[in-house]
Amino acid sequence: MAALLCLAASAALAQASPSSPSSAQSVVVTAARAPQAAADVLADVSVLDRNAIERSGAINLGDLLVRLPGMELARNGGSGSTTSVFVRGSETRHVAVYIDGLRVDGQSTGGAPWELLPLDLVERVEVLRGPAAAIYGSDAIAGVVQLFTRREAGKTSASAALTAGSEGLLRGRAALSGKAGALDGALSVMAEQADGLDARPSRNPDRDGWRRQGVQAGVGLDLAPGQRLDAQWLSGRLRAQYDGTAGVDDVSRHSLQVAGAGWSGRWADGSVTRAQLGETRNTYETQPSYYRTETQQRHWLLQHDLALGANQQLGALLERREDELLNPSTQYSPTLAGQRHQDALALSWRARWGSQQWQAHWRHDRDSEFGKKPTASLAWGWGFAPTWRVGLSAASAFRAPTLFQRFSDYGNASLKSETSRNVEASLRWQAGASEASLVVFRNRVGNLIDWTGSGDCKSRLDDPTWGGCYNNVGRARLQGVTLAGLTRLAGVALSASLDYHDPRNLDTDRLLARRARVTGTLAADTTLAGWELGLDWRASGQRYDIDNKTLAGYGLLGLRAEHALMAGLRIEVRVDNLTDQRYETARTYASSGRTGQVGLRWTL
Repeated sequence: MAALLCLAASAALAQASPSSPSSAQSVVVTAARAPQAAADVLADVSVLDRNAIERSGAINLGDLLVRLPGMELARNGGSGSTTSVFVRGSETRHVAVYIDGLRVDGQSTGGAPWELLPLDLVERVEVLRGPAAAIYGSDAIAGVVQLFTRREAGKTSASAALTAGSEGLLRGRAALSGKAGALDGALSVMAEQADGLDARPSRNPDRDGWRRQGVQAGVGLDLAPGQRLDAQWLSGRLRAQYDGTAGVDDVSRHSLQVAGAGWSGRWADGSVTRAQLGETRNTYETQPSYYRTETQQRHWLLQHDLALGANQQLGALLERREDELLNPSTQYSPTLAGQRHQDALALSWRARWGSQQWQAHWRHDRDSEFGKKPTASLAWGWGFAPTWRVGLSAASAFRAPTLFQRFSDYGNASLKSETSRNVEASLRWQAGASEASLVVFRNRVGNLIDWTGSGDCKSRLDDPTWGGCYNNVGRARLQGVTLAGLTRLAGVALSASLDYHDPRNLDTDRLLARRARVTGTLAADTTLAGWELGLDWRASGQRYDIDNKTLAGYGLLGLRAEHALMAGLRIEVRVDNLTDQRYETARTYASSGRTGQVGLRWTL
């Protein structure tokens, strides 16, 4: 950890995505829900483009995100198993996830299906750390992750990749995009499978393999200068073995459908209107122990942004979200079907005066179950020197309980929304290709929802011996410091981050489960004799599991090499967990030891 601190400090004190040395010149959408120059973003944001995704060698989204500052991961076995992603020590359900502007969530226990999201169909990932409910509404207590699929290209392009690796991994991807006159389109397909690892040897001595497939299509039409129609569709499926019941080959099947259409119109310089409608379907099923849950979400959005001169920007948004949940009956419970909706009005203001920047957001949500819920945020930044900027911000957020948490046999109809209040300060520095940051935050979360024992509730079956139910059980404080930076030294691109977190349940005075106080990342990339070489290291300190037993800390070392065999064709080699370290992110669940991948990537 000392090495991480020294490297980050040597780059001074400002944050940037390790994947994008030219991030100051890029555009970020997620921070304000509208295009914004990265240099003007006051929030704590990382951006990963397709090149960074390829270099990471990540098989799924969780493996990619955990390489960023402030991110942690817990998983019940291999890549296809249930995955939790923690942002700044929060609960996994406290992160709002979007694909091309459409919300992806589950109305069972809540949160996105991280293990299902098909990373090979994604062109760009934006990660916003910190509450953003004043922009996005319910769920964004700790942050927002937005995935952008392949879209318009100025000319026809094509790519394909094929990878083989340890644990029986086979992975393929192909993509095509182009433009003809006013019409443009893109199509991507992917498929992968693996024999996997033995997730719980003590329960079922077998390999728990998985298969994942996905397809994505997008089309756009320029109606006139500044007027555009677009539509997108994504489908993903995952079949994974898991060790649930001793001696039984348990299998889960997960599917995701995302479809949307939109129109945007530019009326004058700085006056843009955007309308979008869409639907997402998220289904999870297990066999032979039968369980099934289906979530359907519909989205309507109307947004207008208006520039007031060169220094101010106003925004207004109307949004409606409808949630439906269906859990077919099992031998333990009858069919559960429920629905609700949220209507929202949001206003925003951004301004720059000289070396100072301001950003304010206000949103009013009306939930059909919980009534009115206002949220707000305010951020300020001051470039007090040519290479330095200081920032302060405050924000409120909430997450409404899921339909399952309220109305299932394990539910509690009197549940209240989880709420949060966050303050943070940042110090950033940038000079040429070197950047660094220091971010300090404190987020207090109230009305935490958790599972409680049978003594606290009775089931809807009126059985006093029922195992338990969901309740608002207490408060949490998520506070910490993130130090990150990147620079270039003697032809080597260096990046590092160091996080000290204290995610604590204030009622029990214990750290929240599966989250470490100290985590860190380190990466070095260079070119030698025509090969692109990279090294990355990720470390996590001691944690406690849900049974309060200790999970030991660990450090994982990875190596990669790429080489151009000919124009447009590259060979890629990667080794992860080089030291073959044995570790757990969830107690009694194994993680992969040393693994390798070899692949070919072709681009036209």
